[in-house]
Amino acid sequence: MTSPSPLVDLLKRHETAILAETFDGMTRCRLTRYQAAGDEETRRRLSRLFALLLDAVNERDLEPVLAYAREIARQRFGEGVGLQEVQTAINILEEAVWRRVVKEIRPDGLAEALGLVSTVLGVCKDTLASSYVGLATRRHAGSLDLTALFRGTQNRFYRGTEE
Repeated sequence: MTSPSPLVDLLKRHETAILAETFDGMTRCRLTRYQAAGDEETRRRLSRLFALLLDAVNERDLEPVLAYAREIARQRFGEGVGLQEVQTAINILEEAVWRRVVKEIRPDGLAEALGLVSTVLGVCKDTLASSYVGLATRRHAGSLDLTALFRGTQNRFYRGTEE
């Protein structure tokens, strides 16, 4: 979708403030690997993530976000950056966006706006985490299969007797 929306308009108008608030939040959290990368590099990374958020919301296309998350997982894992640090950076950006959305978006558009932001950044965090865990365990972890928790309970009893 390429037509303007209140959320896209908000993101464009507040980009500078959102990025500044996110950077300040990351500084307060003392994310050591981001601090070591330097202010300029951290700001560049935040700008790229914000641009991906804006494009995904505007175009309703998550493919670039998925590719970015996999790329970042490989890079940060290779650099020895903990998954928690990367996830925290995304969470701080999400909180900065949410504050503005809640303040400015009309109540009848609030659920959609928050849903879009949460979907884009949520899929980013989920893909990042599964890719990172896959690298950490040296195998692909496309998603968590919780049905494995229940193996052995299905068809264990047949017609009232144990098989």
